[in-house]
Amino acid sequence: MNIGEASKQSAVSAKMIRHYESLGLLPKVARSESGYRQYDEATVHTLRFIRRARDLGFAIREIEMLLGLWRNRRRASAEVKRIAQAHVDDLQRRIDEMAAMQRALQHLAHCCHGDGRPDCPILDDLAGGRAVP
Repeated sequence: MNIGEASKQSAVSAKMIRHYESLGLLPKVARSESGYRQYDEATVHTLRFIRRARDLGFAIREIEMLLGLWRNRRRASAEVKRIAQAHVDDLQRRIDEMAAMQRALQHLAHCCHGDGRPDCPILDDLAGGRAVP
């Protein structure tokens, strides 16, 4: 199948398919005599794997490792779990950081009168001026 059909079947854009190919996430793709890429079902299956991993927020390097483990039938699931758990831990850290940012901004917004006065605790905080109690 051509790149358009592979894109349709995998829900991965043609641009991203070419990108994943350039990164080496996909095996070398056969080409027709006229130079067009030709994809098979196995490649589409790999594209779906990559798309799902990206949907879960895995980085390209992590996906590369997961693909290697997926292709290796002799793999230890402990390694897969280690990668997934590290990603879960990173997501939790980022969630905690964002929650702290949200609380700080909510506090600053609450302290701001939002009226015609020029003083603004939000701008003061951003400028490193006085801290809002």
